[in-house]
Amino acid sequence: MTNEIADKSLAPAGEKQIEWAESQMRGLNKLRERFEKEKPLAGMRIGMALHVTKETAVLVRTLVAGGATVAITGCNPLSTQDDVAAALAEECVNVYARRGVSTEDYYGFINKVIDFKPHITIDDGCDLVTVIHTKRTDVLPGIIGGAEETTTGIIRLHAMEKDGVLKCPMVAVNDSKTKHLMDNFIGTGQSTLDGILRASSILLAGKNIVVVGYGPCGKGVSARARGLGANVIVCEVDAFRALQAHYDGFRVMPIKDAAKNGDVFITITGDKHVITLEHMKLMKDGAILANSGHFDLEIDVFGLEKASKKRNIRNNMDEYILDGKRIFLLGEGRLVNLAAAEGHPSEVMAMSFMNQALACEFLVKNKGTLENKTYTLPPEIDDTVAKTQLDALGIKKDTLTEEQKKYLSGWQEGT
Repeated sequence: MTNEIADKSLAPAGEKQIEWAESQMRGLNKLRERFEKEKPLAGMRIGMALHVTKETAVLVRTLVAGGATVAITGCNPLSTQDDVAAALAEECVNVYARRGVSTEDYYGFINKVIDFKPHITIDDGCDLVTVIHTKRTDVLPGIIGGAEETTTGIIRLHAMEKDGVLKCPMVAVNDSKTKHLMDNFIGTGQSTLDGILRASSILLAGKNIVVVGYGPCGKGVSARARGLGANVIVCEVDAFRALQAHYDGFRVMPIKDAAKNGDVFITITGDKHVITLEHMKLMKDGAILANSGHFDLEIDVFGLEKASKKRNIRNNMDEYILDGKRIFLLGEGRLVNLAAAEGHPSEVMAMSFMNQALACEFLVKNKGTLENKTYTLPPEIDDTVAKTQLDALGIKKDTLTEEQKKYLSGWQEGT
């Protein structure tokens, strides 16, 4: 095994973090027990570009229990937890991950994972798959498929499929209900505000919080911010989502108008430059900017850097003087929930990573039969994840009677 980590002496601390995550991820632990017995991933090499967190470590252990060998790197320069990376490096895992890597090292580490010649890829943001398809096509013949974790990555995969350049089947894990609802709405809703609070220590009650993007993640952030007493303003380009935000009780307006009113701005769209320098020039003195989209392009950080003076105020909080006003940027404009906090709660990630592990099993079972396109996991797998999590939580649910099943599957009986 080869590793490139920050400090191997951090391994004992990382092991404690993983132990804590495991105690919260009971559904994934149940799946690991089955994988241990059945070895559905025997002989598979899995290359991963995910946030190297304590929760991801539990997924890695599940894949290894299933018979796979694993190489992992980060999918964001500021999301690696160095103690967790050190702990994983003590196990049978190839780890190439440090917090704060340069762009050169970031892609260098991705190439090290590709050198591992994976049969299956697990990606968060599609950087691993993109590099394979553009610069490392030599490994494509050995890849049976991949799984993608997040909305941004799914957008890129659909674009690749549309352009006819996707060369292996991909599973859109993000589109499973037990991932999309739990991770995007509940997980992002909590962890985004966690990152903002850790970085800034501000009071959210009474603040005008502008949420740019009202997809599942934006809905979660908006709901949690309102729950903490904030006045939420939503900015959207999609007519239905803007209408939904209005009927959910939020103010809806264009970003150029919201810029003048907001105290805290949260971008969460998966798009580029949704807050520009011109928007920032309209903001109040003391405005705080945070991004919870996958890439650091949602806020025009480069334009801000060029146009203003900068100094660090707190950990993960930089002050910019723009036209005599202070603008505060959190986490360098990267994923604030991971740059300034620890990402989603472990209990939420248990469901996301059950989907990832089952996606790997799905690809192995269907090796050679899938087209080079993007798939959603079958509904029965989603249902398995939900049932496993309910069982792990000790929650019972009702079941349909035979009469009810017959009624729901028929058409003859009416009023």
